[in-house]
Amino acid sequence: MEKSIDTRAVRTLVISPNWIGDAVMAQPLLRALKDANPQRRIDVLAPAWVAPLWRAVAEVSEVLETPFKHGKLQWAERREYARMLRERGYDEAYILPNTLKFALIPWMAKIPKRIGYKGEMRYGLINVMHHDDPRHKRPMLPFYAALAGPVSKTPPQNVPFPVLTISDADKAAALGRVGIAPGTTIVAFAPGAEFGPAKRWPSGYFAGLARLLQQSRPEITIVLMGSAKDAEVCDEIVAAAPGVRSLAGVTSLSDALAILGSAAALVTNDSGLMHIAAALNRPVVALYGPTDPRHTPPLSDIAKVLWLHLECAPCQQRVCPLGHQACMHKLTVDLAWAPLRAMLPVRPAAL
Repeated sequence: MEKSIDTRAVRTLVISPNWIGDAVMAQPLLRALKDANPQRRIDVLAPAWVAPLWRAVAEVSEVLETPFKHGKLQWAERREYARMLRERGYDEAYILPNTLKFALIPWMAKIPKRIGYKGEMRYGLINVMHHDDPRHKRPMLPFYAALAGPVSKTPPQNVPFPVLTISDADKAAALGRVGIAPGTTIVAFAPGAEFGPAKRWPSGYFAGLARLLQQSRPEITIVLMGSAKDAEVCDEIVAAAPGVRSLAGVTSLSDALAILGSAAALVTNDSGLMHIAAALNRPVVALYGPTDPRHTPPLSDIAKVLWLHLECAPCQQRVCPLGHQACMHKLTVDLAWAPLRAMLPVRPAAL
């Protein structure tokens, strides 16, 4: 039987998750919506720190940036913003955050169809309500993708991997802004982790890996990616491995996307940058300790996950409750060097 395709010009609003990694894993939902109705216009409402990612999603028509402060209700501001959304005439809204305050916006905007999970007791605000079993939570990819179909206890199967797209012109421009010449072979490290210190591979290990890479492939430029919050740990790595360049806090998310899209490989903690690189189809060495790669893995056929799965892991704690962080400390430099070395492009022929 042929798949039915809707050709009505439906206007859809998607309210983005607040975390970069979650936003990446929501992209296949938009692909499913667009496949079901190629005429559908999809706008995404996202916080400013996530918005640049959605501009790299081909299915998005327009990205709207939320004016709200994180964690604040801001009732008057939400009501005023809802009035603007109502004037845009959306037919449906997909509310991906599970909080009450984000479900309020499409309800106040009188968007007729409001799809999402129950979350914080959102009866009435969500009128197409999906449910997730807290005892057997779905991985994030099918969790979001399920919203494209009818309410069901059975998660969708064979959900495609997320895809982000960066133009060659944007890659060249971003590299130029940080002074990296065209054609340079780049390996990126992402040593930070917004979640907390338990997820971070020791800075000394990143430095040791950088020194191995410098000795083996001196023509490669090593860059450290992250936000301003990661500058301290990046400075520690630079001090222990001179020649490595820290871009922590220097680049916008838009430029970080473009630089990762230009990289030969990324070595990373479980982080938003890991999910971005995977969606850009760049080789990734992903270092896991207290979190579970079975739940939020880097979704790519060319990613390599390193996880020791010790007895105490995954604890899902921001700080190691046992004080030893063995799940990360026992991931040695050699364990990371082996897959990274295999990912590197062939050494250029000597002139």
